[in-house]
Amino acid sequence: MTYSGVVKVGGAADVHELTDLMISKVAVGPMDNNAYLLRCRATGEQLLIDAANEASTLLTLIGDDGITAVVTTHRHGDHWQALAEVVAATGARTYAGAYDAEGIPVGTDELVEDGDTIRVGRVELTARRLVGHTPGSIALVYDDPHGHPHVFTGDCLFPGGVGNTWKDPEAFASLLHDVETKLFAVLPDESWIYPGHGRDTTLGDERPHLAEWRERGW
Repeated sequence: MTYSGVVKVGGAADVHELTDLMISKVAVGPMDNNAYLLRCRATGEQLLIDAANEASTLLTLIGDDGITAVVTTHRHGDHWQALAEVVAATGARTYAGAYDAEGIPVGTDELVEDGDTIRVGRVELTARRLVGHTPGSIALVYDDPHGHPHVFTGDCLFPGGVGNTWKDPEAFASLLHDVETKLFAVLPDESWIYPGHGRDTTLGDERPHLAEWRERGW
Protein backbone atom coordinates (compact mmCIF):
# COMPACT_ATOMS: atom_id res chain seq x y z
CA MET A 1 0.00 0.00 0.00
CA THR A 2 1.15 3.54 -0.73
CA TYR A 3 1.89 5.74 2.29
CA SER A 4 0.17 9.14 2.16
CA GLY A 5 0.75 10.50 5.65
CA VAL A 6 -2.87 11.63 5.76
CA VAL A 7 -4.55 10.53 9.00
CA LYS A 8 -7.52 11.71 11.03
CA VAL A 9 -8.53 11.40 14.65
CA GLY A 10 -10.52 8.21 15.11
CA GLY A 11 -9.19 6.77 11.85
CA ALA A 12 -6.65 4.11 11.09
CA ALA A 13 -2.90 4.56 11.24
CA ASP A 14 -0.97 5.04 8.01
CA VAL A 15 2.15 2.90 7.75
CA HIS A 16 5.35 3.89 5.93
CA GLU A 17 7.30 0.70 5.28
CA LEU A 18 11.03 1.25 4.85
CA THR A 19 13.70 -1.41 4.42
CA ASP A 20 14.82 -1.39 8.07
CA LEU A 21 12.06 0.55 9.77
CA MET A 22 8.27 0.68 9.86
CA ILE A 23 6.71 4.04 10.73
CA SER A 24 3.06 4.08 11.82
CA LYS A 25 1.42 7.51 11.99
CA VAL A 26 -1.81 8.11 13.90
CA ALA A 27 -3.77 11.27 14.78
CA VAL A 28 -5.07 11.71 18.32
CA GLY A 29 -6.77 14.24 20.55
CA PRO A 30 -8.64 17.52 20.18
CA MET A 31 -5.65 19.28 18.59
CA ASP A 32 -5.14 16.62 15.90
CA ASN A 33 -1.72 15.64 17.14
CA ASN A 34 0.39 13.13 15.26
CA ALA A 35 2.03 10.27 17.13
CA TYR A 36 4.55 7.99 15.43
CA LEU A 37 5.35 4.38 16.29
CA LEU A 38 8.74 3.24 14.98
CA ARG A 39 9.47 -0.47 14.68
CA CYS A 40 12.87 -1.95 13.85
CA ARG A 41 12.21 -4.64 11.27
CA ALA A 42 15.26 -6.68 12.29
CA THR A 43 14.53 -6.90 16.03
CA GLY A 44 10.87 -5.94 16.46
CA GLU A 45 11.83 -3.29 19.03
CA GLN A 46 9.49 -0.29 19.08
CA LEU A 47 9.72 3.38 20.05
CA LEU A 48 6.94 5.98 20.26
CA ILE A 49 7.35 9.63 19.34
CA ASP A 50 4.93 11.88 21.29
CA ALA A 51 2.39 10.13 23.50
CA ALA A 52 0.16 13.07 22.71
CA ASN A 53 -3.33 11.90 23.70
CA GLU A 54 -5.75 8.97 23.65
CA ALA A 55 -3.64 6.43 25.53
CA SER A 56 -5.99 3.62 24.52
CA THR A 57 -5.44 4.39 20.83
CA LEU A 58 -1.68 4.47 21.28
CA LEU A 59 -1.58 1.27 23.33
CA THR A 60 -3.65 -0.52 20.68
CA LEU A 61 -1.21 0.70 18.04
CA ILE A 62 1.74 -0.48 20.14
CA GLY A 63 0.22 -3.92 20.64
CA ASP A 64 1.51 -6.82 22.70
CA ASP A 65 5.16 -6.27 21.70
CA GLY A 66 5.32 -3.11 23.79
CA ILE A 67 7.78 -0.24 23.43
CA THR A 68 11.19 0.39 24.90
CA ALA A 69 11.05 4.19 24.77
CA VAL A 70 8.84 7.24 24.37
CA VAL A 71 10.42 10.40 22.98
CA THR A 72 8.62 13.69 23.67
CA THR A 73 9.56 16.28 21.07
CA HIS A 74 8.85 19.27 23.31
CA ARG A 75 7.19 20.49 26.47
CA HIS A 76 3.81 21.73 25.19
CA GLY A 77 0.94 19.94 26.88
CA ASP A 78 -0.76 18.63 23.76
CA HIS A 79 2.29 16.41 23.12
CA TRP A 80 2.32 14.50 26.45
CA GLN A 81 -1.30 14.06 27.60
CA ALA A 82 -1.05 10.25 27.34
CA LEU A 83 2.58 9.95 28.42
CA ALA A 84 2.01 8.90 32.03
CA GLU A 85 -0.53 6.24 31.09
CA VAL A 86 1.54 4.84 28.22
CA VAL A 87 4.67 4.64 30.37
CA ALA A 88 2.75 3.00 33.22
CA ALA A 89 1.36 0.37 30.84
CA THR A 90 4.59 -0.37 28.98
CA GLY A 91 7.47 0.43 31.33
CA ALA A 92 9.10 2.42 28.53
CA ARG A 93 11.98 4.77 29.24
CA THR A 94 11.29 8.42 28.60
CA TYR A 95 13.38 10.78 26.46
CA ALA A 96 13.07 14.55 26.04
CA GLY A 97 15.24 17.51 25.16
CA ALA A 98 17.47 18.52 28.06
CA TYR A 99 16.10 22.09 28.01
CA ASP A 100 12.43 21.08 27.87
CA ALA A 101 12.28 18.18 30.32
CA GLU A 102 11.47 20.40 33.31
CA GLY A 103 8.23 21.42 31.59
CA ILE A 104 7.01 17.84 31.13
CA PRO A 105 5.17 16.53 34.23
CA VAL A 106 6.38 12.95 33.73
CA GLY A 107 9.93 12.18 34.74
CA THR A 108 12.49 12.08 31.94
CA ASP A 109 14.89 9.13 32.12
CA GLU A 110 17.19 10.35 29.34
CA LEU A 111 17.96 14.03 28.76
CA VAL A 112 18.68 14.51 25.07
CA GLU A 113 21.31 16.95 23.81
CA ASP A 114 21.89 18.13 20.25
CA GLY A 115 23.61 15.37 18.28
CA ASP A 116 22.70 12.54 20.67
CA THR A 117 21.80 9.15 19.24
CA ILE A 118 18.59 7.36 20.18
CA ARG A 119 18.29 3.74 19.12
CA VAL A 120 15.34 1.53 18.35
CA GLY A 121 16.67 -1.93 17.72
CA ARG A 122 19.37 -1.60 15.05
CA VAL A 123 18.05 1.74 13.81
CA GLU A 124 19.72 4.97 14.93
CA LEU A 125 18.04 8.37 15.22
CA THR A 126 20.02 11.58 15.62
CA ALA A 127 18.53 14.33 17.79
CA ARG A 128 18.72 17.96 16.69
CA ARG A 129 17.88 20.73 19.14
CA LEU A 130 15.78 23.43 17.47
CA VAL A 131 15.36 26.51 19.66
CA GLY A 132 12.41 28.88 19.32
CA HIS A 133 9.10 27.08 19.50
CA THR A 134 10.33 26.00 22.93
CA PRO A 135 13.82 26.19 24.47
CA GLY A 136 14.50 22.48 24.06
CA SER A 137 12.48 21.14 21.15
CA ILE A 138 14.13 18.22 19.40
CA ALA A 139 13.80 16.78 15.94
CA LEU A 140 14.80 13.18 15.22
CA VAL A 141 16.64 12.33 12.01
CA TYR A 142 16.73 8.81 10.60
CA ASP A 143 19.36 8.73 7.87
CA ASP A 144 18.07 5.71 5.98
CA PRO A 145 21.05 3.84 4.48
CA HIS A 146 18.75 2.50 1.77
CA GLY A 147 17.22 5.83 0.75
CA HIS A 148 16.67 9.40 1.89
CA PRO A 149 16.48 10.75 5.45
CA HIS A 150 13.27 10.80 7.48
CA VAL A 151 12.84 13.62 10.00
CA PHE A 152 10.36 13.87 12.89
CA THR A 153 10.09 17.60 13.57
CA GLY A 154 7.50 17.97 16.33
CA ASP A 155 6.13 21.51 16.08
CA CYS A 156 9.30 23.05 14.60
CA LEU A 157 8.65 22.50 10.89
CA PHE A 158 5.40 22.02 8.98
CA PRO A 159 4.20 22.31 5.41
CA GLY A 160 4.22 26.07 4.89
CA GLY A 161 6.47 27.21 7.69
CA VAL A 162 8.13 26.79 11.05
CA GLY A 163 6.24 26.27 14.30
CA ASN A 164 4.45 28.97 16.24
CA THR A 165 6.87 31.29 18.02
CA TRP A 166 4.11 33.21 19.85
CA LYS A 167 4.68 36.52 18.04
CA ASP A 168 8.22 36.67 19.39
CA PRO A 169 10.62 37.91 16.65
CA GLU A 170 13.70 36.62 18.49
CA ALA A 171 12.17 33.16 18.93
CA PHE A 172 11.17 33.08 15.26
CA ALA A 173 14.66 34.11 14.15
CA SER A 174 16.20 31.43 16.36
CA LEU A 175 13.89 28.69 15.11
CA LEU A 176 14.31 29.62 11.45
CA HIS A 177 18.10 29.72 11.92
CA ASP A 178 18.19 26.28 13.54
CA VAL A 179 15.86 24.73 10.98
CA GLU A 180 17.96 26.17 8.15
CA THR A 181 21.36 25.21 9.54
CA LYS A 182 20.53 21.83 11.10
CA LEU A 183 18.01 20.52 8.57
CA PHE A 184 17.91 22.38 5.23
CA ALA A 185 21.66 22.97 5.02
CA VAL A 186 22.70 19.39 5.69
CA LEU A 187 19.90 17.17 4.40
CA PRO A 188 18.78 16.56 0.80
CA ASP A 189 15.54 17.75 -0.75
CA GLU A 190 14.13 14.21 -0.67
CA SER A 191 14.17 14.20 3.15
CA TRP A 192 10.70 13.29 4.38
CA ILE A 193 9.25 15.48 7.14
CA TYR A 194 6.84 14.09 9.74
CA PRO A 195 5.40 17.00 11.75
CA GLY A 196 3.55 17.08 15.06
CA HIS A 197 0.25 18.00 13.40
CA GLY A 198 -1.17 17.63 9.92
CA ARG A 199 0.19 16.25 6.70
CA ASP A 200 3.77 15.36 5.84
CA THR A 201 6.07 17.25 3.50
CA THR A 202 9.65 17.16 2.18
CA LEU A 203 12.52 19.58 2.54
CA GLY A 204 12.45 20.04 -1.22
CA ASP A 205 8.84 21.18 -1.15
CA GLU A 206 9.57 23.74 1.58
CA ARG A 207 13.04 24.97 0.60
CA PRO A 208 11.85 27.48 -2.07
CA HIS A 209 9.81 29.28 0.60
CA LEU A 210 12.51 29.98 3.18
CA ALA A 211 12.99 33.59 2.07
CA GLU A 212 9.23 34.11 2.14
CA TRP A 213 9.03 32.84 5.72
CA ARG A 214 11.88 35.12 6.76
CA GLU A 215 10.20 38.11 5.14
CA ARG A 216 6.79 37.52 6.71
CA GLY A 217 8.28 36.80 10.15
CA TRP A 218 6.41 33.63 10.97
